[in-house]
Amino acid sequence: MTTHRFVATEWHNVLGTLPPAIRVASGDTVITETLDAWGIDKDDIKRRPGPNPMNGPIFVAGAEPGDALRVEIVRMTPNRATGWTRSSLAGNVVDPEAVRELPSREPVTWAIDRQAGTAQLRDPVAGLEHLVLPLAPMIGCFGVAPAMGQAFSTATSAENGGNMDYRGFGPGATVWFPVAVEGALFFLGDCHAVQGDGEIVGTGIETSYEVEVRLTVEKGRQLVAARRERRRDLLGRQCPPPRPGAAARHHRHVQLAEVGFRTVEHRSEPPDGPGGAL
Repeated sequence: MTTHRFVATEWHNVLGTLPPAIRVASGDTVITETLDAWGIDKDDIKRRPGPNPMNGPIFVAGAEPGDALRVEIVRMTPNRATGWTRSSLAGNVVDPEAVRELPSREPVTWAIDRQAGTAQLRDPVAGLEHLVLPLAPMIGCFGVAPAMGQAFSTATSAENGGNMDYRGFGPGATVWFPVAVEGALFFLGDCHAVQGDGEIVGTGIETSYEVEVRLTVEKGRQLVAARRERRRDLLGRQCPPPRPGAAARHHRHVQLAEVGFRTVEHRSEPPDGPGGAL
């Protein structure tokens, strides 16, 4: 198995059937540096407009429609000393009549201590002077090209992945995506240093990362949506349709596609990111 250091020179705001930026074999490892959700790199240079510009696509040899692409998140290393969040709740997580009462949603900057593995507000408001958060890195936006020549915005998500913003997509997790096109065409970006369970401000701590993933084709493993395994948990990640339909589809997919899976424990979790989240 080969390890590739993929230096991106262009980035994409859609997941679609685009010319591959790099070709790898099944089982290979890829190391790459991402931009943040605004398209800013590790040197604070804006390389691409947002939302969520992604590296890729990565063509994985042997992947064909009807297969699954297994993505093992091996490592995530922060490569910038700052990140940012919004400063108040997102409008779509409160009752409509309360939106006008929300404070301004200006961005705020966090200082990232890469040695200590923590993040702290650079200019904290009163009462938050001693708030220090341990880093819990995750990939916010990643997935494969959808079927039928479609291209999905990195502001949203679907069965092929995309802007899923689930805090469990961090080092140690394994994620499977249904392959819809030759080579799978894998994209990744939008890494977060820390994120809450529901991303209710519409962001995590957005920053750039060096990410290491291992990409493996599983022949004939037919999936209808992304799913994740970590330790003894099996998570079916359903973004659309709305929550009631997503829950029903998730349970049915676990029954149909994971019969015989060693783990007998599984759980259903509601969607994590509000619409338009980064």
